Amino acid sequence: MPEAWTQNDTEQANKNIEQWWMQFNDPTLNTLVERANQQNLDLESAGLRILQARMVLGISDSFRYPQVQTVSGNLARAYNNENSFNNAALSFDAGWEMDIWGKYSRGIESAEAAMYATIASYNDIAVTISAEVARNYVNYRTFQERILLSKRNIEVQKRVVNITQVQFDSGNVTELDIQQAKSQLYGTQAALPSLEIGMNQARNALAVLLGVMPFEVEPFLQSDAIEARMKAYNTGYSQANSKRTAASYDNYSLVPRAPGMSTSVDASLVLRRPDLQVAELQAHAQSAQIGVAESALYPSFSLFGSIGVNSTVQSGSSFSFSDSLTLAAGPSFSWNIFQYGRVKNNVRLEDARFQESLTNYNKKVLVAVQEVSNALESYELYQQQKALRLSSVSSAVRAYNISMTQYENGQITFERLLNSVETMTRSEDSYAQIKGNVANQVVALYKALGGGWEANTGKAFIKDAQIQQMKERTDWGDKLDNPQVLPPLLPDPVKQPKPLFEDELGFTDSTSNEGAE
Repeated sequence: MPEAWTQNDTEQANKNIEQWWMQFNDPTLNTLVERANQQNLDLESAGLRILQARMVLGISDSFRYPQVQTVSGNLARAYNNENSFNNAALSFDAGWEMDIWGKYSRGIESAEAAMYATIASYNDIAVTISAEVARNYVNYRTFQERILLSKRNIEVQKRVVNITQVQFDSGNVTELDIQQAKSQLYGTQAALPSLEIGMNQARNALAVLLGVMPFEVEPFLQSDAIEARMKAYNTGYSQANSKRTAASYDNYSLVPRAPGMSTSVDASLVLRRPDLQVAELQAHAQSAQIGVAESALYPSFSLFGSIGVNSTVQSGSSFSFSDSLTLAAGPSFSWNIFQYGRVKNNVRLEDARFQESLTNYNKKVLVAVQEVSNALESYELYQQQKALRLSSVSSAVRAYNISMTQYENGQITFERLLNSVETMTRSEDSYAQIKGNVANQVVALYKALGGGWEANTGKAFIKDAQIQQMKERTDWGDKLDNPQVLPPLLPDPVKQPKPLFEDELGFTDSTSNEGAE
């Protein structure tokens, strides 16, 4: 990690990013993020993948017990020349390959790590969902404010056109001035649909994130507070007066106000990113696969047993099983002594895959550092740009008011008035955009730090309706009866090789790690 980053690993540092979106102090944003965590379809799919991984772990765990448990039987008729015979057999066979070399225990270890990786993947999706909801909400409000500013400036430019028309009727200006004023007006009006397209696209993106139709998002985006701000925004201009006032844009801003951010970063937060946990756990799962492959280098030892009856009688006679009992039991072994090339190459294959997983982890760490650094540096620079843009807006509004007065008194040419109007329009639009950029950089920073997944701790990752539907379709036994909730933290499979699934995931596991390193 960069030397400038701290290594506090404090609990307080983690709490600061658990529900980072609340720092925007926007009730609408809080509601949208909460609903997305409850309704997002990608999260639902991720929750079902956790359940799938649990079942895979259960399958791996079953190999610790006798792998062969078969009841078989047959009834046949045999013909020998002119004679025919009836044969009946019934047997129970059992076989158990002893896990001397850790073949099955390492398989369980791999499945266990893979299951935890699905939980980390769920958390990673939760981080992305929260960030995407916040980003699209900021974009929606930014476009909404830009549309409001555009409409207000359209009214200003209409006023300029009317004034120019009066001047033309009085013979003070030429038709060129009127056409230039109209051209500027039409250009501003033509840009309005593009802004509305952007706002609608942000709304539709929110609908997908919430798992609903676009029209169902609209009620959440409307509020009395927003309506009050929109009215306050328009107090700086009225039809009766062509002057404008540079009101406090931040006080009446529709764009969520970005919270203040510290320039210091706790490296421990970065290392807790769910995507890094996914990469780490995938490497752990692949490491165990090396042990599974290596077990094929050695002989396998098994215990087998069979008990049954087998009777053959002539056709027309009754079966008699009194003296047809068969019983067999004993040890056995097998060894692929002439397939060492295939087995060793398989071990090498698994080892190469493991090395690739380590490389992938290292790359993800570098990407995490890149994302945090980009967000921090961009936030600082955007803050500087925001301050300058606000000064630019104030100067542009002041220049417009002066030019309007001077034009009405015949002190300046029409071109200077048009330039001041255009400059004011661009400055206000740019300031609205920069406010959105600052807010989005805060979102990007919290996403880069992996914040937000903690909000789902203790919540069900499978809905009751889904559980009921699955039970009606398939016999799940008691696998779906226990609370399907996410654990507060992912245990380290290396430090805790025997996870307490009963407490964390409603799945009792009695995994033994004998034979595993």
